[in-house]
Order: sequence, then C-alpha cells, then structure tokens
Amino acid sequence: MSPRYTLPMLCAVAALLSACATEKAPATADVAVSRAAVENAAQAGAAELAPAELLAAREKVQQASRALADKDYKLARDLAQQAEADAKLAQSKATSAKATDAANAVQDNVRVLREELDRANSANQ
Repeated sequence: MSPRYTLPMLCAVAALLSACATEKAPATADVAVSRAAVENAAQAGAAELAPAELLAAREKVQQASRALADKDYKLARDLAQQAEADAKLAQSKATSAKATDAANAVQDNVRVLREELDRANSANQ
C-alpha cells in the first residue's frame, strides 16, 4: 500500500471504530440526562402548564430505560434525546405561561394605578 493512502485509510478505520463503539456503549448518561430534564420540567410547573409534553417526555424516559435494560443502546439513546427535547419544550412552555401571567398581573396593576390617578386628578379639579 502506498504511504499516500495510509493516513486517510487509518483515519477512516478510526472513524468507523469510533462510530461502532458509540453504538455499543451503554446510554446510561443519556438516560440520566433525560431524567434530569424531566425532573427540571416538573419542578418548573410543567405538570400543570404543559401536561401533554411532560407526559410524552416521561413515557420516552421509561421506554429509554427499558431499551437500556434490553441493551438496545441506540434505541435508548434516541429515546433519551427525544425525552430530553420534550422535557425542555414542556419547561419552556411552563416558563412562558408563568411569564405571561406575570405580565398580565403587571398590566392589571398599571391599569388600577391609572384609574386611581384619574380619580385623584378628577377630585382635585
């Protein structure tokens, strides 16, 4: 084999071995990350404010755990990533709903203050 082709060939073999090792490595960390994301979403109020997304995330974490137990690491990794994405969506929706509620409360307070100022100005004239 020509030395000119040796380095690219070694790189290709290394990349292939790396990809194979990733597929066979347990997805324990991925499942743990997805569980943490689901817990964070629940603590952010997603159970009340984004229940469908949180339920989807919880179901995918359970499926990922089963796949991990069955040593189907690629499926476990895929489901864990999907669960994490669902959990982040649930958390974002919960946070957004809380921010909207807070903005509405501020607007109500501003409206009440304006009404009081208008009454006070009317009484002084």
